[in-house]
Amino acid sequence: MSLFQTKSIELLQKEAASDAGLRRTLSKMNLVSLGIGAIIGAGIFVLTGQAAAQYAGPAIAISFVISGLGCLFAGLCYAEFAAMIPIAGSAYTYSYATLGEFFAWIIGWDLILEYLFVSPTVAVGWSGHFVAFIKEFGITLPLHLTQAPFDYVNGSLISTGHFINLPAVAIVLVLTVLLVIGIRESATFNNFMVVTKVSVLLAIIAFGVWYLLSNPGLALANWTPFIPENTGVYGEYGWSGIFKGAAVIFFAYIGFDAVSTAAQEAKNPQKDMPIGIVGSLLVCTALFICISLVLTGMAKYTDLNNAAPVVNALQAAGAPPMLRYVVEVAALAGLSSVILVMLMGQPRIFFSMANDGLLPPVFAKVHPRFKTPYVTTILTGIVSAIFAGFMPLAILGEMVSIGTLFAFVIVCISIAVLRKTRPEAHRPFRTPFVPLVPILGAGICLVQMYALPGDTWLRLVIWLAIGLAIYFGYSRHHSKLTLAAKR
Repeated sequence: MSLFQTKSIELLQKEAASDAGLRRTLSKMNLVSLGIGAIIGAGIFVLTGQAAAQYAGPAIAISFVISGLGCLFAGLCYAEFAAMIPIAGSAYTYSYATLGEFFAWIIGWDLILEYLFVSPTVAVGWSGHFVAFIKEFGITLPLHLTQAPFDYVNGSLISTGHFINLPAVAIVLVLTVLLVIGIRESATFNNFMVVTKVSVLLAIIAFGVWYLLSNPGLALANWTPFIPENTGVYGEYGWSGIFKGAAVIFFAYIGFDAVSTAAQEAKNPQKDMPIGIVGSLLVCTALFICISLVLTGMAKYTDLNNAAPVVNALQAAGAPPMLRYVVEVAALAGLSSVILVMLMGQPRIFFSMANDGLLPPVFAKVHPRFKTPYVTTILTGIVSAIFAGFMPLAILGEMVSIGTLFAFVIVCISIAVLRKTRPEAHRPFRTPFVPLVPILGAGICLVQMYALPGDTWLRLVIWLAIGLAIYFGYSRHHSKLTLAAKR
C-alpha cells in the first residue's frame, strides 16, 4: 500500500459526470453569489477601519490590492482544478490527484478544521451584532444567555459565570435545517443575503463619493499623507505598515475556496466554477478598495480604531441616523451568509472523503428526498452549535486562518506538480503564467502563516497528529484505492 498513491484524473472526471446523488441546480450567478456570501462578512464593517488606524492609514487601499493579489493567485489555481476535476472535495480532491492519498488526507483533515471552526466563530460575531441591534429597539437579552460559559485568557481557560450564547446556537441550527432541506433553497437564501449586504455597501460608497465630492478639501486633508511615515516600529505605517495591514485583512478574503466544494451541484462546473471563484474575488476586492477609500476620506484614519468604524465615519459625515440601522442589518446579512456557506462546505468535504473510503460510509449518505448530505450536515451543525454556545473562540480565528492558508499552499503546489506530471490532461480553464502564479500564491500564503503565533502552529500540529492516528488506524485500510489494488 503506497502512502502516495494518486487517484487518476480520468476516474475523478468519471465520478464527476456520474450521478452522485447530489442535485445539480447551481448556476454561475449562484456560484459567484456563494463566493461573495462567504467572503463579505463583518470584516469589511470592522477590520478595514481598524487596520487603517493601526497599520496603513489611507494606504489600507493598497493593502487590499496586495491581499487581493495573493488570493487571486490561489484562486486561479483553484479555478483550474475546479474546472478540470469538478468534485465536491475541493483541495482534498485536488491533492489526491496530484500529491497522493497521504497528502489528500492531511489536507482533508485540515479543511475539516477550517470549516468546522469558522462557522461558530462567525456565529458568535452574529450574536454580538444581533444583541446590539435588538437593543436599539428596547429589547435586552439576559447576559447569561448571550455569552459562553468559558473564556481563554493569557493561555488559561477560565469560567465567565454565564450559561450559553443562545443566539449563536440558534443561527447555526436554523441554517443547518435550511441546508438539509436543499441546496436550491440555501442558495436562494444566500442570494437574498448577498443582495442585501452588497446593496448597503454600494449605498455607503455612493453616499461617501457624494460627500467627498461636496467636500474635496476635507477628503484631501484626510488622505494626506496617503502613506503615513513609519514610526520606527515595523508595521506601524509606511510600507511595512501596508504589508502588515495586508496580512491582517487577508483574512477578510477567506471563504472563496468554499465555492469549489459545491462543484458537484453546479449545472456546468467546467465553465462556471472558474467564473464563480475568480468573479467573486474580483467583486469583493473592488468593494473592499472602494469602502477603504471612502472611509478614510470621510474620517481621519486615526479615528477609525473602534468597533464600528463604518457607522462612526458615516456619523462624522452627517449621514442620516437610519443608515446606522441599515449597516447593522447588512452586517447581520453578511454574517448569516458566511455561516451558511461554511456550514455547506464542511459536509461536502466529508462526502468526498467517505466516497473514497477514508471515512465511514455513513458520511456519504444523501437524503432520498432533498438530495443533500444530510447526516454530515446535521453532524456539522450540532458540533458547530456546541462550539458557538459553550466554547471560548479567541483562538479559533487563528486556527481557521492557518488551516485555510495551508490549504491554499497545497493547492498552489499541486497545480505546478500536475502541469509537470500530466501536461496532456484536458483543462477547460488554465491558470496563467505557471509556475509563476502558483509560486507567488504559495509564497504569499506561507508568509501569512509565518506571521501567526507559535501557539497556533502547535495546535495545528496536535490537530494533524489526531488526523494521522485516524488515517493509520482506519482510513488507510479502508481506502477504495488500496482495496482495489489488492484485488
